[in-house]
Amino acid sequence: MCGILGIFGYTDVSREIAFGLTCLQHRGQDAAGVVTFNKHFRIKKGNGLVNQVFDDKILSQLEAPCGLGHVRYATQGLNDIQEAQPIYMNYPFGLAMVHNGNVVNFSHLAKTLREQNRVIETTNDLELILCTLASNLEGKNLKNFSVDDLFDAVESTQKMVSGAYAAIALLAGQGMLAFCDPHGIRPLVLGKKISERGTVYSFSSETCALESLGFEVVRELQAGEAVFIDNQRNLHSKILHHKAPAFCVFEYIYFARDDSVINNTLVAKERVRMGKALAKSFEKFAIHPDVVIDVPSSAYFSASGLAEELQVPYRRGLAKNPYIGRSFLFPTQSQRDMAVRQKLSPIKPIIAGKKVAVIDDSIVRGTTSRRIVNLLRETGAEKVYFVSAAPPVKFPCVYGIDMSVKTELIAGNNSIEDISKYLGADAIIYQSLEDLQEIFKDRGLCTACFSGCYPTGISSELLYEIECERMHSKASAILG
Repeated sequence: MCGILGIFGYTDVSREIAFGLTCLQHRGQDAAGVVTFNKHFRIKKGNGLVNQVFDDKILSQLEAPCGLGHVRYATQGLNDIQEAQPIYMNYPFGLAMVHNGNVVNFSHLAKTLREQNRVIETTNDLELILCTLASNLEGKNLKNFSVDDLFDAVESTQKMVSGAYAAIALLAGQGMLAFCDPHGIRPLVLGKKISERGTVYSFSSETCALESLGFEVVRELQAGEAVFIDNQRNLHSKILHHKAPAFCVFEYIYFARDDSVINNTLVAKERVRMGKALAKSFEKFAIHPDVVIDVPSSAYFSASGLAEELQVPYRRGLAKNPYIGRSFLFPTQSQRDMAVRQKLSPIKPIIAGKKVAVIDDSIVRGTTSRRIVNLLRETGAEKVYFVSAAPPVKFPCVYGIDMSVKTELIAGNNSIEDISKYLGADAIIYQSLEDLQEIFKDRGLCTACFSGCYPTGISSELLYEIECERMHSKASAILG
């Protein structure tokens, strides 16, 4: 999972892009990058957070009226600087691109491109999307290039590239392009604002970045859609290779920021609804907590919804160190354990002697959840009920969330009773898949990690290949 941003303006946009990326920092902490265009491409990328990669001196060297930004959380390929985004090539036109997602037919596509005498220099799947689009553009009449030609090339690319992706591209001297995979698995939002010289357009993974930059949110891109902003700031859009929408439900559960809007609804509001839905299980199992607390901070609104429905107090029972990143994003378990110890501190008067329902957005590996249960026990909780706003994660995610190795998924290999024993909890309560689907019944969702139903169709052989690649990447990260 990554965060992407593009701005097509009239004056310098480099600082706006860098600021916008800080609003998307929760989507990726491995690396950050910016590319701008003014007669030629200027690019800077590096490992670390946005404010570690960019300063005013660097941004002054990137000054240009249009550009792209990216924050990376590595799930495909190695985690070194050559794998960071953006990526650009000089022909045709000059193309620069960023993307969020994961290509599942990586090996097949790489083989096809090499047979076309393309040199694949990285293990980043963005390079495959970029090279595929470039190959499809080369077959067009570039001297009399049209929007129809561009959309034809994008549609051909969508048919060749299987997986989840939202991409933004700069076409040197032509304009800015954004497009989504046929199922619309990954989010992409269009924004605009009026300047003295005319309309400035922007694309972003989330509305929070657009609103922080003063853009009006126009709409989300639909499944299989492409939008092109030409040099005269004319907007062209077309739904190309379209299949049944399957938006990633984990955006609602975990990844999106609380203040972002998806499908015209505030993410925080949807998380409250998830919390309220969990109350039915408490009634079913006759569990009566004294207090509801959350694992900061993506579970806050789910916890408040659960407490409201149960009519018990919500309290902040775990203090969070804001300078420690999301433990989910750390590549090794030892790093995740250390991050949890540094990040969360129990507040004893709220916990001691209480029956505590602690809610997290999900339970993936279970090791972090176990550590939290231990913290609450050590602080004197009478009982600990561990609650997941998500259903059991039983199947690997192949679309860009770091859950691609089934042996690491605690619910994929154990019963709820066994999970409860491992965590040391008095009870575990999961959201039911049926309740989750009811909450979002007005939108087609990808729930493959819960149901095993992959919208793009995944063979057991391909699942094994993806799992092996991910294990190799993790081993490389550990070895440095």
